[in-house]
Amino acid sequence: MTRSRPSNNAGKAPPHWVLKALTYFHVLLHRINGGVNTLAGKEMCFVTMTGARSNRTRVIPLLYIPYGKSVLLVASAGGAPRHPAWYHNLVKHPNIEIEHKGNRRKFCARLSEEPEKDALWALCYQHYSAYEKYRERTTRDIPVFVCEPNTFE
Repeated sequence: MTRSRPSNNAGKAPPHWVLKALTYFHVLLHRINGGVNTLAGKEMCFVTMTGARSNRTRVIPLLYIPYGKSVLLVASAGGAPRHPAWYHNLVKHPNIEIEHKGNRRKFCARLSEEPEKDALWALCYQHYSAYEKYRERTTRDIPVFVCEPNTFE
């Protein structure tokens, strides 16, 4: 039996088109099954936000990491060299809505900073160990958003 060689893409972030296709797939699956969706056995949430440049409504599936009454969102993009587009959306328009298991709640997103961020990374790794690989894969500092309950209108 011959062993396959690792591809030259081993350890690299997936291409942008793959991430877009996965986003579309997760949103479609979410609509079909009534809000229950997982990735690698981990719960997903759907974040509704306003586009930074377009001002259009965007819905992005992300891993759901509970943090008390808040939710953590990690802008890893699989360890890609640049921040995902939704990072810029949250920086410009921090008032968002998160849907998890069919429940929608309003939040205000803020970027975490040191030393809080170190403690948050420990929680993120515990929730999804691949984040550690993503951080090793890129030279950028992967942002972690803390989304706190909000009652904006």
